[in-house]
Amino acid sequence: MIKEKRAFTVSGYGMLAVLLALQVLTIGMAVWSLAAQQFAAAALWGLATLVVGFCWHGLFMVAPNQGKILQLFGKYVGTEHTTGLRWTNPLVFKRTPISLRVRNFESGRLKVNDANGNPIEIATVVVWKVVDSAEAFFEVDDYESFVTIQSEAALRNVANEYPYDNHNDEALSLRGDPLSIAEKIRDQVQERLGRAGIQVIEARISHLAYAPEIAQAMLRKQQAGAVLAARKLIVRGAVEMVTDAISTLAESHDLELDEERKANMVNNLMVVICGEQQAQPVINSGSLY
Repeated sequence: MIKEKRAFTVSGYGMLAVLLALQVLTIGMAVWSLAAQQFAAAALWGLATLVVGFCWHGLFMVAPNQGKILQLFGKYVGTEHTTGLRWTNPLVFKRTPISLRVRNFESGRLKVNDANGNPIEIATVVVWKVVDSAEAFFEVDDYESFVTIQSEAALRNVANEYPYDNHNDEALSLRGDPLSIAEKIRDQVQERLGRAGIQVIEARISHLAYAPEIAQAMLRKQQAGAVLAARKLIVRGAVEMVTDAISTLAESHDLELDEERKANMVNNLMVVICGEQQAQPVINSGSLY
């Protein structure tokens, strides 16, 4: 596996002054040698002028948040991250720029089946950046396309593992636990993109819905499940309230009720607490017996 390493470069500003001085010197000496009719010396100074001129090719620019991948006759010799004017071996003809900026990718709306087999539409936004330029450039054919394909594959995998919705508080669901699901997506995307020298900063679901063909049916099912869950909570609370009321009457007010009176009281309290409409009181003018 090719890992990133620091390329051999020096400050281009200093080399600019050096090359400029050498260029003036060699040209001047070549002209002086010709004027003095020293043709051998003029040829040598002319050759030196060409060599200095070739050294100008070693200058290159590096923009902020950018790297330059240097290759010498096809061999990777390093990456330069230092911003500004740099100079390297002029024989290094290939200097490929690579962006190190933070980028984001939004997938299309994928149609997949959740853990319960229900067709859903889901999309994600992945925030990423290149942290190893050598891996990104040499280990995969096109790292940007690699990010796209692997992110969508990871999203499909996570969507298949969890249900769209779940009224059980202990189980994760795509709709009910967005932060936990986002971490799962980020971890899976990072696992797939790590081999390409890419760091995943964040991954979040940007769209989540049932597929159109079952949307209405699942909405009714979702509403029914929500009503059922609410009813369970209401009944559980009503039972606790009735139990507390009977215990309070018995302990604090020394009111002893037989089983029939307890049953009648429980029935009345449950109807009042659980009923959706306001209760209509009934005045009993006689005895229960």
